[in-house]
Amino acid sequence: MPSTLTTVDVSAPTESASPAVSWGPIVAGAFAASTLTFTLMLLGSGLGLSMVSPWSGSGASVTTFAVSTAVWLIVVQWLSSALGGYLAGRLRTKWVGIHTHEVFFRDTAHGFLAWALATLLVAGVLGTALSAAIGTGVQAASTVASGAAMGASAGAAANAG
Repeated sequence: MPSTLTTVDVSAPTESASPAVSWGPIVAGAFAASTLTFTLMLLGSGLGLSMVSPWSGSGASVTTFAVSTAVWLIVVQWLSSALGGYLAGRLRTKWVGIHTHEVFFRDTAHGFLAWALATLLVAGVLGTALSAAIGTGVQAASTVASGAAMGASAGAAANAG
């Protein structure tokens, strides 16, 4: 009985020369998400300030204000993250010869990385602003305290003399 031998190609499939992560679209998505966040926060600040009133009983209650603020912050994050992730997924170069599930995963990973970078950008800007505000408050308090100390010593000297 004759035997037949068949050859099987066992070489590994060739990998793509381009990386799976495209940082350009991720950075673009992060900047778009951060910009939309700041824009919507300004709009929300205006809407929030229009809800309050300096006169008692004529503005929104504290509970209404707090709930509407929380809802607005959630909506801002959803919209900003959706825009940034969508742009990061759509702006990347097209991968050819890759299974559809892998393309979906890579697009999702690009969106997630855009969200993470945008979150770091917003946290950095807010941290810097908060640090500057605290520094200004401490400087103002020290100026007031030194002025009070000078006034007290001048008053004590006037009473003694």
